[in-house]
Amino acid sequence: MTFQVFDSLTKEKRAFEPLEPGVVRMYNCGPTVYGRAHIGNLRSFMLADTLRRWLELSGYQVRQVMNITDVGHIQGDADEGEDKLEAQARKEKRDPWEISRHFTELFFRDLEELGFKKALVNPRASEHIAEMLEIIEGLITKGYAYRTDGNVYFEVARFPRYGRLSGNTVAELEAGARIEVREEKRHPADFALWKSDPKHLMKWPSRFGPDGFPGWHIECSAMARKHLGDQLDIHTGGEDNVFPHHECEIAQSEAFTGKPFARYWMHAKFLQVDGGKMSKSLGNVWNLDDVKARGFTPRVLRFALIRGHYRGPLNFTWDILQESKSALDKLDELCADVLAAERGGRDDQEPAMAQLRLSRSQFDEAMNDDLNVPQALATLFSLRAIIKEFGCGPRLGQEALPFLRRAHEALGVLKLEADTLDQRLNALLADYQSARARKDYATSDRIRAEFTSLGFVIQDTPRGTVWRKRE
Repeated sequence: MTFQVFDSLTKEKRAFEPLEPGVVRMYNCGPTVYGRAHIGNLRSFMLADTLRRWLELSGYQVRQVMNITDVGHIQGDADEGEDKLEAQARKEKRDPWEISRHFTELFFRDLEELGFKKALVNPRASEHIAEMLEIIEGLITKGYAYRTDGNVYFEVARFPRYGRLSGNTVAELEAGARIEVREEKRHPADFALWKSDPKHLMKWPSRFGPDGFPGWHIECSAMARKHLGDQLDIHTGGEDNVFPHHECEIAQSEAFTGKPFARYWMHAKFLQVDGGKMSKSLGNVWNLDDVKARGFTPRVLRFALIRGHYRGPLNFTWDILQESKSALDKLDELCADVLAAERGGRDDQEPAMAQLRLSRSQFDEAMNDDLNVPQALATLFSLRAIIKEFGCGPRLGQEALPFLRRAHEALGVLKLEADTLDQRLNALLADYQSARARKDYATSDRIRAEFTSLGFVIQDTPRGTVWRKRE
């Protein structure tokens, strides 16, 4: 089965085919660094990382670009209002550049702890002003943009395909919550490419005036073009990016280049918390530090965020995080069983070998089906169940280990380090000693048998009770 993705633009699942054979140009909308990335943001970024991992496992060279928005993102995703960075700067009485650097560093730290692969480049909007102005000038020349005083707007009526991604066509759009009504605009839906404001703290001179800064949408078009060229293979983001951000990206990019901007669009659905929306007023906007403060590792959060399909609803609660930890514990047992088999174990039985072959096939089928991670994870749990029943011998271990390594490369949640088996054996030994101390011989006999099935024995020595490999 070839890789199929659901394209948000065409609203259908399509076979993936890049512009250049073997090479994928992928742009991922990154964070606006006025605050700490929360777990909802991280779900969107997790889509990008999982996609990149699977594409590479499928043999592609992935040129991944994830931007950093450090200027121009107005509160409410509108054209009028205060820049999110500057609003935070005024609130904290700090320099906006200092705030952007601080939260950018925290963002990269979070990605590293969560096991993200590093992007080819993480461009900052503030470092691409020249590229933005080049596109703006081109849009004015081509008649798609117009200047009013120091502001420049894109005229959506000049781009007939506006609204194809979101369904918000020019004919249907009316002045509303996310559209600023200004007399200088030719249509309420026209969006800002460049703004002038002497009070803005982050600004650059241009022929439009001395105190200008870019609109949010033009930033991604410029950064994508700078690092990936005129056309992308895949563009991802959260569902909140569909309108107005991605709709506007398409319009300005395609109007400027005359070429389709992205072949495929993929959007992650919102993450719910306690069955509802995340809100500061509800006190449920959690970040990675909050998760660690509750005693959970970043790996547990990663599992919790990928356990549901990226296009489906996903709920987060602390109980669900505990369930995710328990599920990971079971996968750790699977990895330990397979690692133990390489050191010796009981003979393989055909049901276990058959399940391994089935799991390998179904795992790839699930991932090729629009990154169906829940189904892919189910194949791992099926393999664990059959190994628990029939054991894992040397031949099964030798064949299963490459599969688990591939699964880990795809999902980033398995533990296949050498110490995984030792940790499990040490835990079993502690349980054995505890059972013996309370004279629960049935439990201690069961644990001893489990050691035997893994290819090890328990032995009393002058230094105490230890485990060792069975001769």
